[in-house]
Amino acid sequence: MDTMKDKTGQGGIILAKLDDLLNWARLSSLWPLSFGLACCAIEMMGAHASGYDLDRLGIIPRASPRQADVMIVAGTVTFKMADRLRRLYDQMAEPRYVISMGSCANCGGPYWQHGYHVVKGVHRIVPVDVYVPGCPPRPEALIGGFLKLQQKMRNEHPLPPLLARAVASISSKEKKIT
Repeated sequence: MDTMKDKTGQGGIILAKLDDLLNWARLSSLWPLSFGLACCAIEMMGAHASGYDLDRLGIIPRASPRQADVMIVAGTVTFKMADRLRRLYDQMAEPRYVISMGSCANCGGPYWQHGYHVVKGVHRIVPVDVYVPGCPPRPEALIGGFLKLQQKMRNEHPLPPLLARAVASISSKEKKIT
């Protein structure tokens, strides 16, 4: 039987960089704010249901933007809703991410040419990190979007940019002193 000592050779001590541990924790607990506006929202709800079970990936929906770190915009965004969308995005804590789900959210969908009331892509309101194509996209596509977002997050520095600069300046000052 394999024990921790056999696997690591060090008697149960596992070494890792702090950045890797922080990224692992962030990737394992994504809390999306669902902004469902049309038929894509039905597929988004299906992804959270027992058939696909996003909870097993640590993706647990939140009702408050202050608790969420990912916003899923699913469906047709009208100009009346654009202000509310931006307001909710601004209430989210850093780092925050946006998944644009479906053709309507991505580029205006079937309304892109003649729909005067439709925003021609949610990227005009908030910065989008991952686009999930389809009309409407299946729950598997949304899961793929989350996996793509996790891949993006894995390559980022886990600290917000301002805090990362502060830590870098402190460490450079320590190097000068020694």
